[in-house]
Amino acid sequence: LLEPGTVAHTCSPATQEVKAGGSLEPRVPGQPGGAYLYLCANVRLHSHARHSSCGLHDLIFWRDVKKTGFVFGTTLIMLLSLAAFSVISVVSYLILALLSVTISFRIYKSVIQAVQKSEEGHPFKAYLDVDITLSSEAFHNYMNAAMVHINRALKLIIRLFLVEDLVDSLKLAVFMWLMTYVGAVFNGITLLILAELLIFSVPIVYEKYKTQIDHYVGIARDQTKSIAEVQPRPPGLR
Repeated sequence: LLEPGTVAHTCSPATQEVKAGGSLEPRVPGQPGGAYLYLCANVRLHSHARHSSCGLHDLIFWRDVKKTGFVFGTTLIMLLSLAAFSVISVVSYLILALLSVTISFRIYKSVIQAVQKSEEGHPFKAYLDVDITLSSEAFHNYMNAAMVHINRALKLIIRLFLVEDLVDSLKLAVFMWLMTYVGAVFNGITLLILAELLIFSVPIVYEKYKTQIDHYVGIARDQTKSIAEVQPRPPGLR
C-alpha cells in the first residue's frame, strides 16, 4: 500500500536506477540518469521549436509592425540588390556601409569626449561586453534539431529517387518538368522576391478578409462541382 502523498512509478526496471534511500530515477542502460537528461534536452528542444514557430507566425502576420517592416524591408532590399549585382558586390557594399556607420559614430563620440573632456569610454562598450559565446549545450541542441530535419530529408530523397512509391516518384518528375518552364521565365532571385512578397502579404490579407475570401472560394468550389456533374461521362464509364 502507498502512503498518502506518494506517487506510484510506472517505469520498467530497465529504465530505472536505485539511489541511496530506495528512490528510483530514470536511466539509460549503461548511463545512470541518462533518460532524465535526455528527456530534459528534448523538452528544451521542443520548447525552443514552439517559440521559434510562434515568433515566425507573429512576424508573418505583422504583429509587431516595426519588427516585421524592418525584416521585410531589409530582405527585400537584399534580394533586389542580388538581382542587380553580384553576391560579392552586395556583401562588400553592406560591410562597407556598416563600417562607415560604426567608424563615423566612433570618431564623432571621441571628438565630443575630447571637447567636453568627459570620460564616457568606448561608445560601443555595452555591446562589446555582451557574452555572445555559444555554449556546448546550445550547440548540441541546435545540431540535434538540424539532424532531425536532415535525416528526414535524406530518407525522402532516397525514397523518391529509388522509386519506393511509383506514384510519388512520378509526381516529382512531373513537378520538375513543370519547373523547367518556370526556370525559363524566372530566375532564382526573381522567384525569391515573389515568394517574399506573397509570404508577407497573403497571410495578413487572408486574416483581414477571411469571411469574404472563404465566401467566394466556396462559390467557386460549388460552381466547379456543378460543372463537373453536368459534363457527360464517356460511354465506357456509364
